[in-house]
Amino acid sequence: MSPSSPLAATRTTSDPDIPPAADQEPAGHSDGVRATARIRAAHNGRVTTLPQLRSDGPFHLRRMRTHGNAARVGIIGAMSAPLGGDRLTLDITAEDRAELEVTTAAAALALRGPTTDAATYDVRLTVAEHASLRWLPQPLISAAGSNLRQSYTVELAATARLVLREEQLLGRADEEPGHLVTRILVHRGGRTLLDQHTAYGAPEPGWDGPAVLNGHRAVGQLLLVGPGMDARHDPVLLQEGSKDGCAVLTPLAGGPALLATAVAPTSSVLRELLDEAHAQALGKQRGCSAA
Repeated sequence: MSPSSPLAATRTTSDPDIPPAADQEPAGHSDGVRATARIRAAHNGRVTTLPQLRSDGPFHLRRMRTHGNAARVGIIGAMSAPLGGDRLTLDITAEDRAELEVTTAAAALALRGPTTDAATYDVRLTVAEHASLRWLPQPLISAAGSNLRQSYTVELAATARLVLREEQLLGRADEEPGHLVTRILVHRGGRTLLDQHTAYGAPEPGWDGPAVLNGHRAVGQLLLVGPGMDARHDPVLLQEGSKDGCAVLTPLAGGPALLATAVAPTSSVLRELLDEAHAQALGKQRGCSAA
């Protein structure tokens, strides 16, 4: 998370939602921060409420205005993170029939930090029966010299709905990226829906070659899961052959789910491609409903 308050200089935690030290998980080593923030959304029969909203470390959680019966949470960066050696976790649960959207106020910036050890940034998403979760963060920037391992572990009930968007910018202006390794593991109804690994930056071989990014520096994905995301459609290519990036929208065999993957020269073009893929997916969903 990029700095957004005086806490950025101290790299300490101080939030009223954090339990006493004796109740917290063990602190990380001296060269890194260990923090776990938790969000739990529940449906009270009328609207979605937030019975648990626990900030920790760089994750400062805030309720946001919403329309209808859903709940929205914004994550504000309370310090520079992730840095080398940090162990960061976001644990987000939408209980039965809850509707939750989570976003971030700014891009996350992975930096080298005081140690060359890899930082870890784990996002755990759990969506129960007839619940809906939209995970829509700002991009992750892999700065030169950084070393980050990011993971998504997603558990979906058979009737759950999910929108998961991830965007990565490899390096800031005129710099090479750090080392970024990511994994997305999604289970739906107890069965594996998606298990995908990606790795960018040195020492990974060929990561920026024509078979992978072809010189692009922005990469992202959009995963949509839920009833109506019919898996019978053929893949759709967006801006095929364009120097301004391209994307593919394809069904997953264990659906109903659609996955869009995009590469682009800039984060703004990447967002446009993912938005176009989302519109295509919703159009397919309406087409299935009409049929």
